[in-house]
Amino acid sequence: MNKQKQFAVILAGSGVFDGSEIHEATMTLYAIMKNGGNYQIFAPDVDQHDVVNHITGEEMSEKRNVLVEAARIARGHIKDLKEFRADEFDGLIMPGGFGAAKNLSTFAFEGSKMQVNGEVENAIRAMADQHKPIGALCITPVIVARLFGNIQVTIGQDPDTAKAIEEMGAVHKKSDHAEVIVDQKHKVVTSPCYMLDANILNIADGADNAVQAMLELME
Repeated sequence: MNKQKQFAVILAGSGVFDGSEIHEATMTLYAIMKNGGNYQIFAPDVDQHDVVNHITGEEMSEKRNVLVEAARIARGHIKDLKEFRADEFDGLIMPGGFGAAKNLSTFAFEGSKMQVNGEVENAIRAMADQHKPIGALCITPVIVARLFGNIQVTIGQDPDTAKAIEEMGAVHKKSDHAEVIVDQKHKVVTSPCYMLDANILNIADGADNAVQAMLELME
């Protein structure tokens, strides 16, 4: 009997405009278990860049913590990203949301000159060093593009984001709903999710296809 595959899931808060995209996060967790895996959720213990009213889209005058907010999605079962150990996992996956571009990296502000949160970088590089697959949904492919350079990824069809990815030395492949791009050399799986005009069914299919592609790379 095959051993149950263990996934690390990195979240960036809770809510599309300032944290993790909740549909993408939830459907990723569902896809992992639906395909026979298990997961541990992580987030960095840092302040969010901002807090956004998800009704008006306006910034609010308060502070929130990425780990504390991500714990809402995790139902409290979450670990500080500094506790991540690559030896304990078979794969790592990141749902999208603006938090990935604001809290896990500086892409929202610096584009192709972006920096990646140190703990996020350490986790991804540790998995790569052990030749374990990495999944990146929605906007998070910019993070792996920044870290690996010459890699094939997709964020769908947005020309400005695709241009930034190519400025970082990566190759952007156009994709449609639920499609995945697999970079076999780096064992990186990407899918566009809400970078396209999508609905929750598209997100479920995209997350499922990404997780299945990661499981194939684990064989």
